[in-house]
Parts: sequence; C-alpha cells; structure tokens
Amino acid sequence: MRAVRVRSGRILTGAALTAALAACGAPDPEGIGAGEAGPSPAGVLFRDVTEASGVRFRHVHGGSREKYMVETMGSGVCILDFDGDGFGDLHFVNGGRLPGYRGEESPADALYRNRGDGTFVEVAAAAGLGGERHAERYGQGCTAGDYDNDGDPDLYLANYGANQMFRNNGDGTFTDVTREAGVGDPLWGVSATFLDYDADGYLDLYVANYVDFRLDRNLYCGEAREGYRAYCSPKNFRGQPDVLYRNRGDGTFEDVTRRAGVWNPGGKGLGVVAADFDDDGDPDLYVANDLTANFLYVNQGDGTFGDATFASGAGFGEDGKPQAGMGTDFGDVDGDLLPDLVVTNLSEENNSLYRNLGDGTFEDVSFASGIGADSFLYVGFGADFFDFDNDADLDLFVTNGHIIDNIDLYSDNLRYAQENLLWENLGAGRFRLVEGGRAPALREPRVGRGAATGDLDNDGDLDLVVTNSNQEARLFRNLTDGRRHWVTIRAEGTRSNRDALGAVIRIQAGGRAQREDVRAASSYASQNDGRVHFGLGGAERVDRVEIRWPGGLRERWEGLSADRILVLREGTGTPAP
Repeated sequence: MRAVRVRSGRILTGAALTAALAACGAPDPEGIGAGEAGPSPAGVLFRDVTEASGVRFRHVHGGSREKYMVETMGSGVCILDFDGDGFGDLHFVNGGRLPGYRGEESPADALYRNRGDGTFVEVAAAAGLGGERHAERYGQGCTAGDYDNDGDPDLYLANYGANQMFRNNGDGTFTDVTREAGVGDPLWGVSATFLDYDADGYLDLYVANYVDFRLDRNLYCGEAREGYRAYCSPKNFRGQPDVLYRNRGDGTFEDVTRRAGVWNPGGKGLGVVAADFDDDGDPDLYVANDLTANFLYVNQGDGTFGDATFASGAGFGEDGKPQAGMGTDFGDVDGDLLPDLVVTNLSEENNSLYRNLGDGTFEDVSFASGIGADSFLYVGFGADFFDFDNDADLDLFVTNGHIIDNIDLYSDNLRYAQENLLWENLGAGRFRLVEGGRAPALREPRVGRGAATGDLDNDGDLDLVVTNSNQEARLFRNLTDGRRHWVTIRAEGTRSNRDALGAVIRIQAGGRAQREDVRAASSYASQNDGRVHFGLGGAERVDRVEIRWPGGLRERWEGLSADRILVLREGTGTPAP
C-alpha cells in the first residue's frame, strides 16, 4: 500500500489500525488530516481562482464555417489523483483540428498536477498524455479507474473516433494500451464510466455513444441566408449503440453489449452514471439520451441487465415525451437513503429531477422540487449533486450553454453563452436558486459543458471545475462557512475492486442518516473526485459509518471524529448485519 501524509494527519494500516481501535475505542481510521476552511467574505460562496491556480486550459473546437456538429459539444474534465499524493489532479479533454481549421492554437489535452498549495502545473506531455488532437480522435469525455487493481487510476478517453485507454505506470506517466486492451470503440463516444457490473473484482467499462455524424457528409442546417447556417439537430442523424466492455482480469476486455442486454441502436447517449438504484447490491446503469428516451438498465445479478426505461418512469419528461438529455447525476436529495436522478435538458424543456420511490419506479418532481421553472430557458450540460455548504444535504450545480452559436438570430430569449445555476437544498429535496450576488463568479455567461466537484485543497469543502466550449476552463474555490463539519471517505477494496466502485456508504451523524455510492463518471463527459464527501452540519462526530462493499461484505466503523479525510479498507471494519 502507498501511504501519504496530507497536512497534520497520520496513517494507520493493518495491525496498527486494529490495535488502535481496540486501545482507544474509536480513533480516526487512516486519518489524513483536518481541513482549514474559513468563513466566506460577505457571503460569497465561490471565488474564481483560475488565474492564481495556474490552470490555463482552453478548449479548442477546431472548427470553421462548416458547422460540423461535433464542434459545439464541448468536452469534459476528470478529477483523479494520478500520482497518489492525496490531492486531486485535473485532466482536461480537448477537441481537435477539423477540416478547414485555420486557428493558431493546437488543441491538446492537459493534465494538471495539484501541487497541494492551491496551484497546479501542466504535465501532460511528460506524463505521456500530450500531443495535438485531430478529427480522427476528437476529444469528448473521460473516466478514471484502476482497471488493473495496481493501486493507481488509469484513464479512458471517449472520442469522436477511436477511444483511448491509458494505463497508469505508477511513476507519473501513462502508456497507451488501447489496442491490447481492446477498448478502442470507433463510434462517437461522449461519456464513459467504469463499474464492476459482475462483481468479479475488476472494473468493467460502459461507453455512451451519440449519433452517426460524418464529417464527409456534413448537412446544411438553418436558413439559407448569410450568417444563418446553424449546427444540425440530432434529429438529422441515426443514433449509435452504446458499448459495455467486460474486464477479463488480464489487461484485456471483451465486448458483451448484446450478451448483457444493453445493446440498443436507437440511443443518442451523452451522459451516463452507474449506481445501485434498486438497492439490491449491484450497480445499475442510467444513460441520458438526446431526443430519445433515457435508458435505465437494471442489473439482474447474473451478468445481464433488464431494460426498465419505460416501467421506471425515468425515461421521459413530465409530459411523457423524450427530452434532449445531456448530462446526468444521482444522489439522495430527500433523505430517504435512495439515489434520485437529475438530467439536464435543452432550453424550453427544463431540467428533470426524478425521485426514487424505492419500488423500481421514479416520480418526476422537477417543478415540485423548485428546479424546473428556473432551468426553462437554459441548455444544461454538466450536473452535479454536492453538499457545497456542508449542511448534510445535497445541493445542485448545473453548467449551461446553448449548442447553436447564432441562436440570437432565431430567438429573442435565448443566448449562446449562459450563466451557470446553483441550487441550495432547503431540506427534503426542496431547492432554491442561489442568488447571483452570492455566487457572482458562477453566473458569468459562458458556453458551459463539463463540470466536476472535489475538495481540491483538502480543506473540507467541495470546489468546482467547469469546462467551456471553445473557451477557457474555470476553477472555483469553495468559500462557504467553515463552521460546519464534514467527513471525506476514501474506500479501498481488497476483495472488491481496488477503487471500491459500487460500494454504498451510509453514515449516521447528528441524528441524521446519509448515503453515497462510490462511483466513477457522472455529469457530462466528466468525473468527480473519487472520494466520498459528507457534510455534517453541526455534528462534531460521526456516530457510525457502514459500507456495503461490491462483493456483498458489510462492515461498520463507529465513533469517528469529524473534519477528517478517512481511508477505510475492506476487511478492517466490524462485520455489520
């Protein structure tokens, strides 16, 4: 095991941890250190620290006046600790050069190593992830996961064109293993996620593919007037089937899409998440599709999935029609310990919030929850449930930006660059839009696409990273009131997959129960910090942590101090019923 110190914490492993638990009653398992959060000045919740951080990533769509559809889709960002120092690093996916591009910028991905002092340094070329992107591998999304269980996160890139798998060498560099791994899907991949769907201890891979758009068959859409040519709607193209790859455990994968029951050529996938929606111990899949029904695949526990798209109520909008799904995320927003769903949609559709009823069905509560009306004139992409104010419930952040860059010629109400939206959870799944004055940096109009959340400075609150189409990415530091408490948990599998993807973590603190699932990708083409964060409000201790590991083992830890980053390893807790 690679152990690192972060700030003032100490590491306990193996027998030392067991002895400490017995001697002291309930110390902090592998506590990395307490944060140093402080109150926000004048009530401001987030500050744009992009310039000070050293992050200089600019997305380049590489287009011309030809209006290639791929230009306007933007790209994502992944938070991953690629060097194992305890701080989340950032991988930004870039677009690529398209036919007719005359720009001076050379589109390339960027990997920013977190120095741990609030600044980042770009190391993509040195890490083996550099190089100019072209139309053959035009970048879209990313997901990170330890597919070979060697203790460090590997990286998968979803592209328009052949996707790529990079194995982490454990020395700060990556090796392209796409060919030998067998995961170079050539379709238009936008989002992907790692998951262990068959509970064999190895991470499998699901890729959400979009539409059959081809550069050499580019359609003319929009009016036949100067300046009125527009990007085409996905209605003009056939959908593409998603792909599920099973990890053989030897560094190679096999395509099991049809065998597993998730082959559907009618989808137009843009976002995907894996979570145990029916709480039966294995990960299910939810795919946000553009203008077709969103997919809900329920894991049957035998290597196959059942299609619950229609029966679940989570495949369509409140009017029973498909919507233009872009990004998606899940989380327990109403405190019933079941994962609910959010999907971002096109303007004049509103974002959708689906409440999990616990019987395999969902209820559309978009307007009842308070997010429906607020989102009506926005085109949402990235979506993240996260407890930004540490008050023990999940809030919601959505990035916005239209897909038609000259939409103002067609509409008096819509704009290409749009403000991001942040909703505060008032309790029990009722949301209120945060006023612009409390988050002015978030409300500056941009063409938002990907979004990821994570505690990048390890100070106990969740920060935000946002990608923007053909614009600079932005990094927002959380400045919320540091008087509330928190705990962050990194679950580490031993018999289960090393990342513990699919583990369900439940905590009890201050008389309140919370649940989070350990997951890989979410949002739009992006991935959050893999550690699980819980806001605790006024609770100074965590009474109990219970983890249901992917292999079925249940363990608990009791009487833990708050304001700590904990590493909980499978097999070191007390067996739980």
